[in-house]
Amino acid sequence: MQRQFNILKKSRELTLKAINDLTIDQVNKIPEGFKNNVAWNIAHLVVTQQLLCYKLSGIDCLVSEELINKFQKGSAPSYMVSIEEFDKIKKQFTDLPIKLKEDFDKDTFKNYNSYTTSVDITLNDINDAISFNNYHEGIHLGVILQLKKFI
Repeated sequence: MQRQFNILKKSRELTLKAINDLTIDQVNKIPEGFKNNVAWNIAHLVVTQQLLCYKLSGIDCLVSEELINKFQKGSAPSYMVSIEEFDKIKKQFTDLPIKLKEDFDKDTFKNYNSYTTSVDITLNDINDAISFNNYHEGIHLGVILQLKKFI
């Protein structure tokens, strides 16, 4: 699993590098033809990793219910994220994968409620969740790169 954690770390680094030069107005902009923005995608990745790994393991998520409700699958941007909120989200984006690895190494994820994703992949344990999360992160990095072309 170390490889999966390395992939997650690298993916998050690449994503942050891709958005590093964007203003708060740019990360909040929804270009024509898109349903969301850069800020939503970053927060969505934070939330999704928590839901796939923690919630489905029967463990409390390390982010607020409010954040989950605003950025989970099926949601859409409903307000302009402030620079302070976006900085907090980026910190979680960086810190939570480290906590995930620590919890994984401590064998925290003993149980898992099987879940079939929207792309018809069934996750049966934490290993499946971490691997699928990396796939999901790659999709959203691609979306973020596309968004950048139009903002």
